[in-house]
Amino acid sequence: MRKDAAMEGFKAGMLARSKAGHDKGKVYVIIEVDDTYVYLADGSVRTLGRLKKKKKKHAQVILREHDVTAVDDTGIKRILKEWSMEERERCQKLT
Repeated sequence: MRKDAAMEGFKAGMLARSKAGHDKGKVYVIIEVDDTYVYLADGSVRTLGRLKKKKKKHAQVILREHDVTAVDDTGIKRILKEWSMEERERCQKLT
C-alpha cells in the first residue's frame, strides 16, 4: 500500500489514536482535516476551542465514525467514553 493511500482515510468524526509525542496512545475525535494535519479533541484538555494539531503520520485512525457537526465538548467526552467501555469489554472477552 502506498503511504499516500494510507493517509487518505482521515475524516471528521472518526476516532484516532496518537502514535507519537507525549500523548502517545491517547484517543481523540477528529474534528477537522487538511492536507497535512488532523485537528483533534478529547473534550477535556483538548476542547473544541483548543484543538490538538497533529501530523497525519502521527495519528492512527480507528475505523469508527460519529456525527460531530453539532457536538460540544460533553458530546466528545461521551463518544470517547463509549468507545473506551466497548474496548474494555472487547479486551475482557479475549482473556
